[in-house]
Amino acid sequence: MCTAVTYATRDHYFGRNLDLEISYHETVTVTPRNYPLHFRKVRSLETHYAMIGMATVIQGYPLYYDATNEKGLSMAGLNFPGNADYKPEKAGADNVTPFEFIPWILGQCADLAEAKKLLEQISLVQIPFSPEFPLTPLHWIISDREASLTVESVKDGLKVYENPVGVLTNNPPFELQLFTLNNYRNLSAKQPENRFSDALELPLYSRGMGAMGMPGDASSSSRFVRAVFTKLNSKSGDSEEESVGQFFHILGAVAMQKGCVCVEDEKYEYTLYSSCCNVDRGIYYYITYGNRQINGVDMYREDLEGREVIAYPLRKEQQLVLQNG
Repeated sequence: MCTAVTYATRDHYFGRNLDLEISYHETVTVTPRNYPLHFRKVRSLETHYAMIGMATVIQGYPLYYDATNEKGLSMAGLNFPGNADYKPEKAGADNVTPFEFIPWILGQCADLAEAKKLLEQISLVQIPFSPEFPLTPLHWIISDREASLTVESVKDGLKVYENPVGVLTNNPPFELQLFTLNNYRNLSAKQPENRFSDALELPLYSRGMGAMGMPGDASSSSRFVRAVFTKLNSKSGDSEEESVGQFFHILGAVAMQKGCVCVEDEKYEYTLYSSCCNVDRGIYYYITYGNRQINGVDMYREDLEGREVIAYPLRKEQQLVLQNG
């Protein structure tokens, strides 16, 4: 289970929680412009937009979980079990495998308008990276500075939805996630009025009662409601420190604590990392479950004309600072 979010102050931000029960040795990964991106069924991109994000690098190839390119277009894949349906090869289509989808889009597209044109030709095909790395059932959020899309490959074909809230979790399919918000029209950041009855005085006994009824469980549908409410009601200053800090607070509202969701005996899903990329400045920030300190990698401090992928291992151990030490 995962959650992806967009946010804007003076700059624009994109990030996600990755919730799993096991790590795949993910690293903050920069793919420079001249690293040749080879694909299984479509033409290679010998040159392309540079990108930064979180990936597992296998045999020199970045398997991105989420990424942002140098033009500010961002993309993340989230688990979509039971609904994702990948296709056989299709004549006349751009047959892209799911593990290639992020670099295929971000390598060529500067904004959502260009991404939409590519999506008209794409078929997501059932070709795994290797026997050791089978396909994961996913759907995706794609965002530029102005708007977001959700892309789902289901039995009926490739669905592309406008995403007016800039948030995505897992199941159900996105149009049902969005419809579910109708059940929570009454939620408010303000204190509620007494609409129960004029015959009763019902005094407020706590702050925050305007959001009573907001779901607090860890299911993807509930996390979607909570993430949208938190994001759309979020307030912060526009400095980098305040903006990035607030972004991680938004993700914190839907983070998974180890021990609360058991997937099998003695295995628990939790938030391995949370990310926040300043898409205007190309800085990718992250925290991990074991290290709440915000770390960052600046894409523009790397050689973006290079031909080799650059990977930074995550700092996973907590660092404590004593102010009077």
